[in-house]
Amino acid sequence: MKGTLLISNVTIVHHDKLPYKGDLLINNGKIRKISHALSDRAEHYIDGKDKNWFLLPGYIDMHIHGSAGHDTMDATPSALHQIARSLVKEGVTGFLATTMTQSIEAIESALANIALFENSEDEACLLGVHVEGPYVSKKRAGAQPVEYIILPSIEQFAAWQKISNQRIKQITIAPEVEGGFAFLESLRGSQIIPSIGHSDATIEDVERAVELGVSQATHLYNQMRPFHHRNPGVVGGVLVEDAVKVEIIADFVHSHPQAVKLAYRSKGAKGIILITDAMRAKGLQYGDFDLGGQTVHVSKAGAHLSNGALAGSVLTMEQAVKNMKAITNCSWQEIVAMSSTNAAEQLKLTTKGRIMEGFDADFVLLDEKLNVQKTICQGKVVFEK
Repeated sequence: MKGTLLISNVTIVHHDKLPYKGDLLINNGKIRKISHALSDRAEHYIDGKDKNWFLLPGYIDMHIHGSAGHDTMDATPSALHQIARSLVKEGVTGFLATTMTQSIEAIESALANIALFENSEDEACLLGVHVEGPYVSKKRAGAQPVEYIILPSIEQFAAWQKISNQRIKQITIAPEVEGGFAFLESLRGSQIIPSIGHSDATIEDVERAVELGVSQATHLYNQMRPFHHRNPGVVGGVLVEDAVKVEIIADFVHSHPQAVKLAYRSKGAKGIILITDAMRAKGLQYGDFDLGGQTVHVSKAGAHLSNGALAGSVLTMEQAVKNMKAITNCSWQEIVAMSSTNAAEQLKLTTKGRIMEGFDADFVLLDEKLNVQKTICQGKVVFEK
């Protein structure tokens, strides 16, 4: 459905203005008109009359490893298609396929697979790659296999970017490891987001890393030097640095609800990016699953390795949004910022993350309880409840 679509009688939610009742006309995947009332004819209609629906920019998940039994590291087109197809059910219209610390051969195989990947029209859009590891701290490895952690290599990463067909958009790095600061320096002027994570950096290291361009923090609180009032660590550093946006896994397993609230009060909605960090077990029944050659036990308590370490999540973006709203009582506009606009701005996406004329028609339609009713990618309804 790349023709015309008229969405009417919905509450349109922006990140920076009060919600209002309105209509939108979409043509060939783009927003053509926005008004309080449109009388245009269209090939397809969505009427929210008497439904109390809210129209938001589609969710963007910058940190997701897998879903529906598949993982980015499977390095097959089928795996990426299945992940992308499953994400629309939770309101996601764009995502970064996230790799993990593995052998160089495994990472390069995953990147080569992504380089050739082309989305189908019924899927969330693969916006690029988030390389998580292997340039991280062994002390803060978490579920990143220690035996594959290596020192940063400018030449190697340049080769990886070439293998990926220039699709790497974010890298998680521990800047304090040998060669870390030089590596950050090499990224200056690129379109790649350096994100501090799996790091044992001191507050001084964090400040230096931010000066060198670090603008994001990978899954705040988790696998980073914690806060102490005499040694603020990575947690304290990224909370006070205005230039850094923090990823939050709002499943209340990775972080206590009050810790999530603390981040919200410290950073504000402009400084938070909701992510899932989900692994292949998302959307499936509890049981044992593979993550980079490690067995992950998934239960009501979350996803854990045998040693008790958290190993990603089974969180959906739909639930992340609900949890964030419940614990912070944030506004609808702030939900848009944390679930879409901030990510789009970090990724320098000039036609996503906002509801504006000329932008991509990527939306999620919610009811008043934040349940996903429909997901629309490029003007096509790809999921409806």
